[in-house]
Parts: sequence; C-alpha cells; structure tokens
Amino acid sequence: MRLQSTRHITWLGLTASLLSMPMAFAESQAAPKNECAVAEFTMGLRFQQQSAEVQALQLQAYNIATMKLDAAVAAAKDPSKLAVVTDLDETVIDNSALLARDLANCHTYDAWDTWLPWERDGTPALIPGAKQFLQHADSLGVTIRYISDRADEQKSHTLATLTKLGLPQISAESVLLLGPPKVERRAIVSADHQIVLLLGDTLHDFDARFRKTPLADQRATVAAESAKWGTEWIVFPNASYGTWSKAPLKAWDAKPVIQPW
Repeated sequence: MRLQSTRHITWLGLTASLLSMPMAFAESQAAPKNECAVAEFTMGLRFQQQSAEVQALQLQAYNIATMKLDAAVAAAKDPSKLAVVTDLDETVIDNSALLARDLANCHTYDAWDTWLPWERDGTPALIPGAKQFLQHADSLGVTIRYISDRADEQKSHTLATLTKLGLPQISAESVLLLGPPKVERRAIVSADHQIVLLLGDTLHDFDARFRKTPLADQRATVAAESAKWGTEWIVFPNASYGTWSKAPLKAWDAKPVIQPW
C-alpha cells in the first residue's frame, strides 16, 4: 500500500486500510501455494517414494511375474525362445529422486530439459524385486528385452546406468529406446521370440490401444482384457505421473447435513 501525505489520511481511510490488511496479508500468505503448478503432485510422489505400500505392491508384482515365468519355462521346449519384455522407468528403475528435486524447484518434471540430464548423469535406484526377477529370468535362459521411451540418442548413458545397476543382458540389441512406438518395438521381439510377460507402469507398455487414447477408452480396454492382468501383463504402481494426472475428480454430490448440536 503506497501512502501519500499524512494530512490526507482520514480516520475513515485509516480504518479501511487497517481492515484490509488481514485480507491482504492472508492473500500474500496463500499466494505461494498457487504459484507452483506441479505442487498438486506432492502427495502422489510421497506415496511413490516413501510408502511401504508401494514397495509391497512392487514386490507383489515381481513375485507374480516370477511364478508366471517359472510356469512358462516349465511348459516350454526351448526357454531361449521365450522373452520377457519390460519397461524401465518406474518398473525397473526408480526416478523419484529426480521428481522430488524438480517438485521442490516447481519444475515440470516430464520435460526433456529435465529428463535428458537425468538420463546422462542421474543415479536412479532399483525398484524392489526388479534385479532378482531379471537375474532369475536370465538364469533360466529366457531372453530379456528392455523397451523404454528414454532418448535413443543418449542410449550409451542408459546402457551405462543399467550396467552399473548390475542388470542382466544389457546390450545395444536388448535395450530398445524411443523411436518407433512401443508396439513396433515389441513386434521386433516377437518376430523370433514368444513374449510370455510384459511388465510396465504405463498401459501402452502392454497394448497399442492404450496409447494416446481417452481415459474412458483406456478403462474400457482394461476391463475387456481383465484376464491378462497378473497372467501375461504385470502392471506396476506409479502415482507420480501418467495420462491420468490432469483428469477431473468426481465428487459426491450430496449436500452436507449440518447437525443441530
């Protein structure tokens, strides 16, 4: 508030100014909450990074994958003709440290200017159960293919990261990065292998019908393919980001009842 000469300030003006100060102060205090467009992702990211429940879900997914893979190998004449296809981010490796850093800086963490430096220099952790499952698949003679939408021009950095994490079957041929859609990269694998398991945290890791389609259609496809979840398709929880992130919430439309206490 800009003050002029004191002789122009009347008691009325002073009173009005004083009355407006709490409101102005409240607005100034509330403003920071509205300045960061990505602040709404805080709770989901906290669940993804810190909850014991997400760890349990990840281990549960890999336990199911192990049982299904063992059954497929037992029924196969040549396990080397079987393949497991897995996504990387939030399925095998945990990028939540990057997301937390960008959330603190109010940065949209799905932008390439964030992901590309992370792919080059970042230190992701492993998703619980991932290494054990992939090493088990390798020990059974099953082919592993990593299909991710990480940048192909930075493939050497992703290969170095996966090698440092001790994951099996890491090579330029086994890691298929962003270029053709994932459905086309899966077709490359299925040309000479039987894909017995698909693992991912995003639905287009499983079927092209989920790619760039409305959420209502995605939910319909999920229901139509109900028999594949937990048998051929193993989905991992990701509350940090996804095509659902801007969907409006549906609220109970009943009016609250005020009790006459």
